[in-house]
Amino acid sequence: MVSTQVSKRAADRAKLADRLGSTTVMICGASLILLTITIGGFLLWKGLDTFTVFGHSVWEFLFSSDWSPVSNLDSTTSGSVGAAIFIAGSLITCLLGLLIAVPFSIGAAVFITEIRPDVGERLFRPAVELFLGIPSVVYGWIGLTILVPFINKLFKAPALGFSVLAAGIVLAVMIFPTITTVSADAIRAVNDDYRMGAYGLGSTRWQVIYRVVLPAARTGILTGIILGLARAFGEALAVAMVLGKMQSFPHSILDSTSSLTTKISSEMAEASPGSEMEAGLWTMGLLLFFISIFFIMLIHMISWKRTKSE
Repeated sequence: MVSTQVSKRAADRAKLADRLGSTTVMICGASLILLTITIGGFLLWKGLDTFTVFGHSVWEFLFSSDWSPVSNLDSTTSGSVGAAIFIAGSLITCLLGLLIAVPFSIGAAVFITEIRPDVGERLFRPAVELFLGIPSVVYGWIGLTILVPFINKLFKAPALGFSVLAAGIVLAVMIFPTITTVSADAIRAVNDDYRMGAYGLGSTRWQVIYRVVLPAARTGILTGIILGLARAFGEALAVAMVLGKMQSFPHSILDSTSSLTTKISSEMAEASPGSEMEAGLWTMGLLLFFISIFFIMLIHMISWKRTKSE
């Protein structure tokens, strides 16, 4: 009788703990959803002022290169809020960083999982993951003091080394750990039967990696690339320190330009609350928010297709 009561009490405690745990998880999840919706709503409220209050068009904002908004409330004139230069700067620097980082990241992931998994997992992967904890300002400072002078000395860059190339290299180093770790996990998840079947048909190790393992892991690798690209788009401080902040379209990777994040960080403090400049900067933030949502949806689509194919 006593043991039955003890067992019942233990079961009741387990049920209560299970309810508390599930309720806590639900509250945390709902809070995150509510926070995201709140941030999105606030950005919409502030960012749409460019079009609803100051009367600018979406076409002007996206495709005009004339950025000269009024920064105070006393002016009776209206400026322009063309953000094409900053959109192009963000796209060019991020794509260049991706172009540099992806080959090295995939090569490192293959080394960790296929070439030397013993050394890769014990030494190389922890070393790569350490880069994730380095603050952005450190990357920017190293780029400013070492990379920018080196580019200026090597190429005689027109902006003294401040350039798209410098920003692309810094971004490549910053997104390298993200792409590498996600790609390594995707490669490791490939079924060993695929490898054994390829070896059984007489394939070499490189043929197995190139023709079997990498194609089987392509969705996971693509997810890592998109995650790296999303981080690159949101980076502000490190890019601002090496890009140069020139308000012009770059004609080569040695030219200086500006990006969405660098423009927001450099001019938000100068804009009067409620001014046309502040509204334009909030619209840039809204655009970055939409870009982040797009990347998240893209990752979920890739994951859904991978699950469906499996």
